[in-house]
Amino acid sequence: MNTLTKFQKIVLAGLGVCGGALTLYYGFRNDRKQAYASWTTNYTPTHEWDSNWDRRDPASLVKPSKGGSDDNRYNEAVSKVKPKAVRHLLLIRHGQYNMSGKSDEERVLTDLGRKQAKLTGQRLQELGLPYTRVVRSTMTRANETAQIILTSLPNIPVTDCCLLEEGAPIPPEPPVGSWKPEPYFYQDGARIEAAFRKYFHRAEKSQETDSYDILVCHANVIRYFVCRALQFPAEAWLRLGLHHGSITWISVTPSGRVILRALGDTGHMPPDTITQ
Repeated sequence: MNTLTKFQKIVLAGLGVCGGALTLYYGFRNDRKQAYASWTTNYTPTHEWDSNWDRRDPASLVKPSKGGSDDNRYNEAVSKVKPKAVRHLLLIRHGQYNMSGKSDEERVLTDLGRKQAKLTGQRLQELGLPYTRVVRSTMTRANETAQIILTSLPNIPVTDCCLLEEGAPIPPEPPVGSWKPEPYFYQDGARIEAAFRKYFHRAEKSQETDSYDILVCHANVIRYFVCRALQFPAEAWLRLGLHHGSITWISVTPSGRVILRALGDTGHMPPDTITQ
């Protein structure tokens, strides 16, 4: 009887792994096609939604099934780690500030900026949502804006986060403005991406009720967050415009689907108080 050499065994094992991977891939593709066929026909999306964008898809958090009777163990494990609640993130751009200041400490809110912050705080109060916490950028203009907002929302926990500071997240496409050296984006981009990963994800399995986090930060940061959350090209962030004191509302559902409920909303402000 012929025996297989060590090399032949490795080759066969490799083929088995590849075959299994291909089976899973084409099975996934077929499932996707069936899903599209359930609501339309002859359609292939230009870009497919990445359901595990936050690396918290329940199926990715448990040990894969070996098949057969192990499917029961796998299904039970997946069920136990499924989120139940929605995470709402309300992103507030700071009010108008003194742009002639040479340092962050000098870039304080203008009188109009303080009025914008007050109006935004009143709007958040009118919404009557059970806010979970306020997280504010450590930059002066964001800190001041948050303090004014909190006069309308007492008794809400407050934390500071330097990751939310303003910066240049990624070179925009199409290019806009003057040339900037690569480190300008390289350092800020990593920090702002870290902020996105910290705050944008589906709820923990232990979270029983919906949460409402208020993040008081900056235009570039918010625009980047919107593009990343919706799985748009991140380079498109500068195509979006946000007014001072505006409200952007994003919800992350238990399934990982993301809903943009409001983008740069300033409907709570009189026209003569709106600035960009």
